[in-house]
Amino acid sequence: MTKPPLLSARECVKALEAVGFVVDRQRGSHIILRRESPPPTRTVVVPNHKEIDRRTLKSIIDQAGLTAEEFIELL
Repeated sequence: MTKPPLLSARECVKALEAVGFVVDRQRGSHIILRRESPPPTRTVVVPNHKEIDRRTLKSIIDQAGLTAEEFIELL
């Protein structure tokens, strides 16, 4: 298993947009992204930080239904 890299929120959102997520809304320092298709609908919350902790990034990748390798290819 590949270790997730250190990324900013902007880089993370850009990678998720590449697989069909769109920014739904932002509340405070959290960006909420949503993907309608393919089913099931998925919602991912990304903290708007300069550097996202690796454990948090791993959780975001899991919520998105991706593997770490798939996510790294999107960068």
